[in-house]
Parts: sequence; structure tokens; C-alpha cells
Amino acid sequence: MGGALSITALPQNASTLSYHLPKSRVTFVLLGIFGGAFGVHNFYAGYGQRGGFQLALTLVSCFYLSLITWPWALVEICLVSRDAEDQLMT
Repeated sequence: MGGALSITALPQNASTLSYHLPKSRVTFVLLGIFGGAFGVHNFYAGYGQRGGFQLALTLVSCFYLSLITWPWALVEICLVSRDAEDQLMT
């Protein structure tokens, strides 16, 4: 009536196996347009240090340096097509 249940061991490198869902390019662009001065698009793509630097520049300067971080974000949404794990955004 019942079959034998077999349990197999995971390979040694099983902890390093992972599946990475590609990030959406449309989401990246929209986040860059609406939250670019805060680095939101960089956090989404996995560039935490870059996003943190944009966020810090904007907040520490009481939004005066958003005149720099905003165009910086617009340039990034035009040039960046891969996330921090070097996966092409779809």
C-alpha cells in the first residue's frame, strides 16, 4: 500500500545555492524619478552604500544638496541596467 520514503542528504554546497529573481527595470526607473534624491532606487537594486550616501547628502544638508542628488539619480536611471549582483534588470 505504501511506498518506501527515501531521504537524501543535501549536497555540501547547498547553503550557497539560491535563486535570484531579477529586479524590474521599470520599478528602478520609477523609484529613481520619485525617490532618487533619497537613493531609494539604489537600495532597491542592492547598492546600499550608494543609496545611503545619497540619503545622507540629502538629509544632512536639509535638502539643499538634493540639487546634486536629484540629477545624480536621473543619470543613474539612464545608465544603470544591472543590479548589485550583476543580474540584468528586466
